[in-house]
Amino acid sequence: MTFGRRTFLRYGLVLGMLAGFAAALPATPAHAHHGWRWAEDGNFEITGSIVLARLGNPHGLVRIDVNGEHWTIEVGQPWRNDRAGLTDKHFAKGNEITVSGHRSKDPDERLVKAERLIIGGKTYDLYPERD
Repeated sequence: MTFGRRTFLRYGLVLGMLAGFAAALPATPAHAHHGWRWAEDGNFEITGSIVLARLGNPHGLVRIDVNGEHWTIEVGQPWRNDRAGLTDKHFAKGNEITVSGHRSKDPDERLVKAERLIIGGKTYDLYPERD
């Protein structure tokens, strides 16, 4: 099969677009946890002061200080936080936050997957479809 210049350019354009699309996809490490399998089934609640926040995809992470221990809180993806009514200001350093969700199954890991947050006396429901 022979290709003329026009066909070659057309295929090159399509391949270039596909490569650009693939490059734009977020890279996730193979060891990344997805879903809820890593977390306990029972509800867990913790209150602390925000030390730092890294919001974005695949989900935001908030570090809180609880009586001198640092805990990592996995909050929602940007669209989920927006839907719940949360803004970056809610995650400002020093804000008190109460987290309701599911703790890591590893008892040595201070990590919580948040379902609901209470900040400034207001509840923000990240997963309204979950009870």
